Amino acid sequence: MMSFAFLWLAAQTQRGNAQQSAAPAQASSAEATLRATLTNGMKVVIIRNSLAPVVTVETNYLVGGNETPAGFPGMAHAQEHMAFRGCQGMSADQAAAIFALLGGDFDADTQQSITQYFNTVPSADADVALQAQASCLHGIDDSDSEWNQERGAIEQEVARDLSNPTYKFIDRLNGEMFAGTPYAHDPLGTRPSFDKTTGAMLKAFHDKWYTPSNVILIVVGDVDPQATLAEIRKLYADIPSHPLPARPEIHLQPMKSDTFTLESNLPYVLGFIAWRMPGTDSPDWAAVNILADVLASERADLYGMVPAGKALAAEFGLVESYRKASVGYGLVALPAGQDVGPAIDEMRQIVNKYAANGVPADLVDAAKRQEIAQAEFQRNSIPGLADEWSNALAAEGRNSPDEDVEAIRKVTVADVNRVAKEYVLNASTITATLKPVPNGSPVAGKGFGGAEAVTKAPTKPVELPEWAAARLNELQVPHQFLKVSDTTLANGIRLIVRTDPTSPTVTVMGEVKHNSDMQSPKGEDGVADVLDGLYSYGSTLLDRIAFQKALDDIAATEGAGYEFSLRVLKEYFSRGVELLAQNELHPALPEEAFKVTQMQTAQFVAGNLQSPGYRTSRALDSALLPADDPTLRQTTPETVSSLTLDEVKQYHDTTVRPDLTTIVVIGDVTAEEGRAVVEKWFGDWKAEGPKPATDLPPVPENKSSAADVPDAQRVQDDVTLAEQVQINRFSPDYYPLELGNHVLGGGFYATRLYHDLRQEAGLVYTVSVSLDASKTRASYSVNYGCDPPNVSKARALIVRDLNAMRTTDVSDAELHQAKALLLRSIPLEESSEDAIAGGLLGRAEIGLPLDEPIQAAQKYAALTAADVKAAFARHINPDNLVQIVRGPAPQ
Repeated sequence: MMSFAFLWLAAQTQRGNAQQSAAPAQASSAEATLRATLTNGMKVVIIRNSLAPVVTVETNYLVGGNETPAGFPGMAHAQEHMAFRGCQGMSADQAAAIFALLGGDFDADTQQSITQYFNTVPSADADVALQAQASCLHGIDDSDSEWNQERGAIEQEVARDLSNPTYKFIDRLNGEMFAGTPYAHDPLGTRPSFDKTTGAMLKAFHDKWYTPSNVILIVVGDVDPQATLAEIRKLYADIPSHPLPARPEIHLQPMKSDTFTLESNLPYVLGFIAWRMPGTDSPDWAAVNILADVLASERADLYGMVPAGKALAAEFGLVESYRKASVGYGLVALPAGQDVGPAIDEMRQIVNKYAANGVPADLVDAAKRQEIAQAEFQRNSIPGLADEWSNALAAEGRNSPDEDVEAIRKVTVADVNRVAKEYVLNASTITATLKPVPNGSPVAGKGFGGAEAVTKAPTKPVELPEWAAARLNELQVPHQFLKVSDTTLANGIRLIVRTDPTSPTVTVMGEVKHNSDMQSPKGEDGVADVLDGLYSYGSTLLDRIAFQKALDDIAATEGAGYEFSLRVLKEYFSRGVELLAQNELHPALPEEAFKVTQMQTAQFVAGNLQSPGYRTSRALDSALLPADDPTLRQTTPETVSSLTLDEVKQYHDTTVRPDLTTIVVIGDVTAEEGRAVVEKWFGDWKAEGPKPATDLPPVPENKSSAADVPDAQRVQDDVTLAEQVQINRFSPDYYPLELGNHVLGGGFYATRLYHDLRQEAGLVYTVSVSLDASKTRASYSVNYGCDPPNVSKARALIVRDLNAMRTTDVSDAELHQAKALLLRSIPLEESSEDAIAGGLLGRAEIGLPLDEPIQAAQKYAALTAADVKAAFARHINPDNLVQIVRGPAPQ
């Protein structure tokens, strides 16, 4: 329940690449890595990874926020957006259709000095993905007409981020810490500058920076490296390069200390101290990373503020990692309404004490082991590995990610102590507080009104370019499922093992089927939250510090609870599972820790009940569900404060049961090895008494209603339209509804809602549609963000499109595209070990066949337009939509 992961909008930087002569391709034995420099200077790295029949193509342009013209900080970001509006030989509609038909996994981002376009597709479609990205290097349609339509969407992205208090904090932090340098302004951009931007300006920017000698292309996946390189040469080698403009120089000015407070909409107070640290170019970079890991350790004094009851959360980390500088930050979270000043002072004292007196040598060793182990785990994700290589080469200017690992290996305790004294002790800092402010209670909305439909109906079928048509006009129905071992142990545990020798690692994911709304005894609401907070205190055999040291000794990460996990090197698999079982089955639950956790949980709940985020979700649930639904049970500070330790222990013993547990093991381990280890450490676990009920009851249709939840920190309204649907996950109509959803959304501009709300009208940055179905109930929802005056306009378009799905057959082209999007997304769900394990676990928990994606593929392929229309007519009723708006009152 208490999760304080602080999400930074971190930007990475990288060096510019001068034009180079062609270099011969060089193959590395490690991971079958092939490198080449084309005759036009473009660098190519191809890494074969056979985890799944999937490939990620990631194009890195060495240009970003640093290189934008004065007064136009979002120029690189705007150019990134325009790549979705059409490129040479590929119109905007064709681009949207191609990426949808490839499976819909295409995106881009703009960082401080890098712009990335990344596409994950089935391996057989690699040539189409490469051709699409090559088209944009040839040229982008930067016409005024296209920019005038895209401007609204990018300005909505700005509004979204300006509605986030942590983004506003980071923006101010960068402005002060890096004043006088390009690092001071975020590459996101501003509305006033976008209003002044023209198509001609964008084209000039593209012509300056989008040149092959300024590109690093990373390809990772199940491909033949030599054949892929030959295709890349064919597509890219004839694109001419030109000299690059001079890049802005980074001259860091002396930093001035400052203290400020910002208002927030979070359910707790956040206190920060930020230090300027060296950047990735510095020889001190590796030592600074280890210093940050040491200070963040749960065995270190900063985190010790949490079990001492002095903070709800405490952490240390590195963000904004640029070539010439980065930011080190310490964070403490306190209950809403408390003075965070003393906690900030104590945090400063703790960090300064380590800097003055030195850090513990064993924590340095533990941090190094963990960093080196994490490099192995990076290989277990094809998109993740592509991103790791892109960051190393494009952002950091390395030759390989291995250089970072080798630098970590060489770090000594003396190195860490030296950088702590140099960059932390008595250094200038920026101290900040994010303070929650009252926002008022939800109020009834104005209703839905009758805004006009401002866009044309979905466009005619798109004729694909010849190079894409042959491949994408044919549906690819997957037939082969992963080979897994699926057994039930004597005590009722369902064990699923997937052998994958991609790296010498093992990942364990598990879940105990549980529903606190159904299982918490009357008057004990919040008992599951308190229990969850107590798992971090170790086991009955090892206290908090000893348990964390045992994990550190084997470079493992572990989490216990109703959802539990372990990541461990293969050689320590048994020891890791032993520790996981200790924590899960025999948590320490010490009296003093209970008192602290109970107090912290009650404090968090008090703040959360007043937060706009909670009030929004509560308003939605109250509108959709009957008054006596278990989901509407409410945890309060009073129910938490009245709990006893015996009640928490009883709750653990009655709800954490082997016959409600599924464990998935994936990695470099055989089915026999996996079963032997799990049986050894979990085999003696026994269930007592009858299984508790964990499935929620079905619910009736809801009535239409509207509510506005005030949130003074938002400049953009976040809007949810939702209704209860009278099906469940096992209903036959689930599949035609899901197929129809992929006509409406999921494929960017190629799908109706994106086409109407973003491409044509420019009202939103994102719009999502989802069917959330469980074993007993389902809800249908559409979510979007827009300016307050446009809430009704966007809603009218959504209602129009939903009604059309109920009354008119979707076109053959739309049906084909939706099927292709769904069918090709199935292998993409195997692009990482985490995704594979999560999918297996989710299907097992709800009771679906493990090979349900393959069965679903056959169902999707056989569906007709009439099937989709009939399902929407039966189950989706726009007249029943509930509307919840968070932010300024809609106008």
